[in-house]
Amino acid sequence: MATNKEMTGGAAGATVIGPTITINGKLSGDEDLTVRGRVEGEVTLTKTLFLEVSGVVKANVSVKNAVISGVVVGNVRATESVELTKEGRMVGDIAAPRVILVDGASFRGRIEMGDASVSRAAGDRVGRPARVSARPSAPPRPPPPPRAEARGMANSKSTVTPILSKIESKSPPVPPALAAGKRKVVVRKRER
Repeated sequence: MATNKEMTGGAAGATVIGPTITINGKLSGDEDLTVRGRVEGEVTLTKTLFLEVSGVVKANVSVKNAVISGVVVGNVRATESVELTKEGRMVGDIAAPRVILVDGASFRGRIEMGDASVSRAAGDRVGRPARVSARPSAPPRPPPPPRAEARGMANSKSTVTPILSKIESKSPPVPPALAAGKRKVVVRKRER
């Protein structure tokens, strides 16, 4: 026979909120809690919250540990760890010394890792929670190469001229029969 731990993924003897149960309001306790149903409001536990795939929590959560396989809409603060499994979906901020996001999990929010009480007491940057961004930072761009301006150049020597002369010098000679038939075409701009 399967134990409660094997069935729920949580601790044996944990309180279970079934899949057809909805709780609105404040929920607090000193034992593990497994949620298969829906909880709205506020959750405060001194132990671990196990949110199963069928579970939905629309609340601010304050626990020792959290294992999220269902849906959380709200902020989660843990004194030890938060784990978002591959089935887990979360919109909100996570604050915990240890955060595990398993490949396949869906998360939108901010993560603060570290001991928040130490950073506030110290009042400096040492011990401040690390911030993790979902977006990778782009490498700095190199400066653009200098460009030669075609118009309004004060210097009559252009960097383009030597290149054109090299190209023209490498072009094949024109046969005399075609050279006699060449015409010079001049295009003039009309002034209005």
